[in-house]
Amino acid sequence: MSIPPSCKDEWLPASRYPDPAVISLDPAFDRYRLPLAAVERLATGCRWSEGPVWFGDARCLFWSDIPNNRIMRWDEVTGQVSAHREPSNFANGHTRDRTGRLISCEHGGRRITRTEYDGSISVLMDQHDGKRLSSPNDVVVKSDGSIWFTDPPFGILGNYEGYKAEPELGQNVYRLDPQTGKATVVIDDVIGPNGLAFSPDESLLYLVESRGIPTRKILAFDVASDGMSVHDKRVLIDAGPGTPDGFRVDVDGNLWCGWGMGSDELDGVMIFAPDGTPIGRIALPERCANVCFGGRANSRLFMAASTSVYALYVNVAGVAGG
Repeated sequence: MSIPPSCKDEWLPASRYPDPAVISLDPAFDRYRLPLAAVERLATGCRWSEGPVWFGDARCLFWSDIPNNRIMRWDEVTGQVSAHREPSNFANGHTRDRTGRLISCEHGGRRITRTEYDGSISVLMDQHDGKRLSSPNDVVVKSDGSIWFTDPPFGILGNYEGYKAEPELGQNVYRLDPQTGKATVVIDDVIGPNGLAFSPDESLLYLVESRGIPTRKILAFDVASDGMSVHDKRVLIDAGPGTPDGFRVDVDGNLWCGWGMGSDELDGVMIFAPDGTPIGRIALPERCANVCFGGRANSRLFMAASTSVYALYVNVAGVAGG
C-alpha cells in the first residue's frame, strides 16, 4: 500500500533539531529526549489506527486499522506498508506473548486470539460463564504468561468497528491462563475499561477508565502477592479535558499515553512519571490512540494516531509484555 502524495504533503516533519514537537514539562523528562531525534510519520491513509505491536525478529510493526477491518504492517528495512491480514475480524489491541506469538483483541469475533508460529489462529477466549464477550479492546501479557485484557462494549455499539449487538456481560477486565484455559474477572467496577499495563516489577496494574465521570482517568491497582488479582483501586491521573486511550510503560516506570481530544493542545502522547506527574509531551497533528515500544533496543516509540502511524526514538526502553 503506497501513501497517497496528498497525505505525505500534509505531514511537515521538524525542520531542525531538537524537534519542537517533543516537549519537556518537567526537568525529569530531559533525560529521555534525544536532541538529534525527531517525530517521523511512517504511514497514513487509515481510518482509525490502533493496537501497535513490534516484531523485532521480523523488523516490522503491526497495527490495526479497525474500521477498514485489517491489520497493517510496516517494514523497517524497506519502509513499505502493506495489509498483513484482511479481514481481521475488526482487530483492535495487540501484544506478543512471552514466546513471541501475536495476541489479538477482536471486536468482530468478540474474542481473544493467538497467532501460532505456522500462521494459524487459535481462539483463546470468546465467552465467560456461558455468555459472549463484548469487544475485547486492549491486552498485555504478564511474565507468568497470563493474558490480561479489557472488554468494554465499544465494538458492538454500532457497525463501524464491529457488529452491532447487545452486551451479555459487564465491562470487565479479565485474567486468562492460556495453559489451563481458566479466566477470572479481576476488575468489574470501571466504566469503559480501556488501555492497561503493568509497572516494571508487576506490583501495579494501570488501567484507563475511558468513560469516567466527570472526567477520564488512569487508575492504579496493587497486584496481589499471588499475581492473580488486584486491590486498592485509586486514581493516579485525572485526565481533565484529555482522552487517554492506550499506553505503555518504560523500564523506569513512566507511562507513555496516547492522548487527545481534537485540539492542538491535547493531541499526541503524554508522558507521566510513576507518581502521576506529567513530565513530557509529544505533539502530533492527530489524536493518538495507542503506543508501543520497539526497534533494536526497544527504545523507539511507535504511535498509532487516527489515520497515521508515527515514530520517535527516545532514551529509554519499554518493558516487556506490552
